[in-house]
Amino acid sequence: MTLVSPSLLAFGRSANDAPPRHLRTRYNTDGRFLPEPGNTVVSHITAGTPSEAAVLAVRERLMAMPEAGQFAFTAPSSLHMTIFQGIIEYRRKLPYWPADMPLDTSIDAMTEHYRERLKHFAPLQPFLARVTEITPTGLALEGDSAADRACLSAWRDAFADAFGYRHPDHDNYAFHITYAYPVDWLDDAALPRWQRMLDEQLADLMERAPVIELDPPAFCSFEDMNHFEELIVFSEKSAIKEQK
Repeated sequence: MTLVSPSLLAFGRSANDAPPRHLRTRYNTDGRFLPEPGNTVVSHITAGTPSEAAVLAVRERLMAMPEAGQFAFTAPSSLHMTIFQGIIEYRRKLPYWPADMPLDTSIDAMTEHYRERLKHFAPLQPFLARVTEITPTGLALEGDSAADRACLSAWRDAFADAFGYRHPDHDNYAFHITYAYPVDWLDDAALPRWQRMLDEQLADLMERAPVIELDPPAFCSFEDMNHFEELIVFSEKSAIKEQK
């Protein structure tokens, strides 16, 4: 008998009495992503690395599942680990928005506001991350060591000061890489089969990529969840690189 994890049970039909939270605002039932502009700080998966290949292999396995059509998959080039959540169109409220800026400020104006403020941001030390779990929608990550976890926390504290707010989950934010979003919940009968696949994929990923290679954090703008345009890169060499 396969034991289904709590994180997978959360995708089961019996555990949900409402449609997925972002359905019809972030993406449609056909898996097409909708406009949802905003900005954020992320570390993209480093292109051309063994860990990128391993992460993409997991994505391909998820897309091969019979129920893959019940998920809206993001583009491979968008894969990233969020370091700090910026502002977004459908979350114009405190404490997800700086108290000193009007809630009706345009997204473009907010991005320029932060672009100016972050010109003076002092990059912190680099960090390493590792995968701890795979779910139907992506990878759960954490700092590879206690020092890496402390470093990630320091990055988040520094960005909170720069952005002017802290989310309620600031101190216990769960780092992740998103592959997809649910369009429909999984039938409960399919969950044991999914669990076996996820367990196999996790073991393989941890062997192939015990550490996930990530780019330095970058302040990005986005129009939807398929592309995150890097505007300022906070390099591990303590030199801020602003993209033209």
